[in-house]
Amino acid sequence: MKYKDYYQTMGVPRTASADEIKQAYRKLARKFHPDVSKDASAKEKFQAIGEAYAVLKDPEKRLAYDALGKAPEGADVAPPPGWQNNFSTAGAGFDDVDLADLFAAFGRGGRGGQARRPMPVRGQDVDISAPVTLEQIHSGGEIEVRANLPESDARGVPHLVSRTFRITIPAGAANGQRLRLAGKGGPGHQGGQPGDLYVALALSPHPLYRLSGRDLYMDLPLAPWEAVLGAVVRIPTLDGHVELTVKAGSTAGQQLRLAKRGLRGPDGVAGALYAVIVIKVPSQISDAERALYQQLAEASKFQARANFG
Repeated sequence: MKYKDYYQTMGVPRTASADEIKQAYRKLARKFHPDVSKDASAKEKFQAIGEAYAVLKDPEKRLAYDALGKAPEGADVAPPPGWQNNFSTAGAGFDDVDLADLFAAFGRGGRGGQARRPMPVRGQDVDISAPVTLEQIHSGGEIEVRANLPESDARGVPHLVSRTFRITIPAGAANGQRLRLAGKGGPGHQGGQPGDLYVALALSPHPLYRLSGRDLYMDLPLAPWEAVLGAVVRIPTLDGHVELTVKAGSTAGQQLRLAKRGLRGPDGVAGALYAVIVIKVPSQISDAERALYQQLAEASKFQARANFG
């Protein structure tokens, strides 16, 4: 059986309300009515719109259609186990069945004239993303997430409702990792189980650190005299501040490695933190400072451009 995406034909999301579907149908029917439209394929489009609307406007047919699942337009599909017993009309196979014929015959009784029994339909899974910081995935913690979840009214017509959940981020989580909240997705139908909510962790840019695997890189600004004379500087890490010794004669771009001060992995082992030296020059100086720099320039034999010839 070839799949037809009735929602795509109507130009509405799968969570569209009955009123939204009706409005979409009226708009499209006026646009592609063969007596009005100049589109060469208006007749075919008008028929496709009518076929889609005939299914989606009927809550029971729509439920049966949704139970078929979602597939690319024109793909070969087979109903899930139990669908034929609970939703279908007479007929044992679906290879040569057209989706329009199937739903046109819908409701005329099951095989052998037996009444159809409601089939439990599992609710849909819902995927959302949640921004997290390096500190949160390093140490773990709790965050609140908001999701727009499908619910059905008394007639079975779905709509979206905003829900808030508090989730726990495990220490050592990864960027893009999906956390599953069982049973927090879309509601089931006819006694079916609810779907799951999946939260993908989306790492936010950090003002200090750049991430590479489990290693972190940060700029370490030094004054010119600190690079020349050496210094002990206090730098921040994900586990608190530490003191780092900068050797005399350090140069810009040099990387100082701090083992196990990077991002923690799920095994509890952290990567390294690399402090990349950046020489900072003051933009404004006093007269006394200028005199000292002038004195240094006259006394020093250092040639910054010796290789220029």
